[in-house]
Amino acid sequence: MGWTIAASNGPAARAGNARPRASKVETLPGGLQEVRHEAEHCTRCHLYKSATQTVFGEGPQDARIMFVGEQPGDQEDLAGQPFVGPAGKMLDAALKEAELDRSQVYVTNAVKHFKFTPRGKRRIHQKPNMGEIRPCRWWLEHELGIVKPKLVVALGATALTALMQRTERLADFRGRAVAFGDGQQLYTTVHPSYLLRIPDAGSKQMETAKFVRDMRQIRKLAYPD
Repeated sequence: MGWTIAASNGPAARAGNARPRASKVETLPGGLQEVRHEAEHCTRCHLYKSATQTVFGEGPQDARIMFVGEQPGDQEDLAGQPFVGPAGKMLDAALKEAELDRSQVYVTNAVKHFKFTPRGKRRIHQKPNMGEIRPCRWWLEHELGIVKPKLVVALGATALTALMQRTERLADFRGRAVAFGDGQQLYTTVHPSYLLRIPDAGSKQMETAKFVRDMRQIRKLAYPD
């Protein structure tokens, strides 16, 4: 059996103070390899029609930390692996600064297919909508239920929305841990692609340092000893 997050819609929830509660859902038998194989044939939303392939999560099945991003980008879509493009390199650098080993964390996305608009020879990233996030949450539930991470990290607003199952302001959650799921915690920070889009060098340096501080806090939460 696996689980999902059924969040309250009351005033406390809208303020970002409510604890999502876990509810049981049927899951596929087996471990991550079996679920990954099933996801290869996913047609739960229309995005599979234009994407090269499903990009499932990667990492140890017993990882303490699960990072959840938005969706695969152009390079991830071609490689079939999450966070291997420019944003992935930014994440890797921040993890190294925080003394976190990427091979020991689980990395995935809220949406498993690349959504884009063709522009000449380029494929321009398009933000997924709720009609694409909700169907793909089925796979995220399986990942959460199998890995059972101590700490779930939302990288950006789309990941936060997918995990909370409602639209939330990133600023209301960034930099703090909240109760989540079955005795777990949810920590929110920006998506590393945000850092790549900052035009001013000084601002980029400041925001990158803040992102690294978030990674250090994530390490402390996952490895308190």
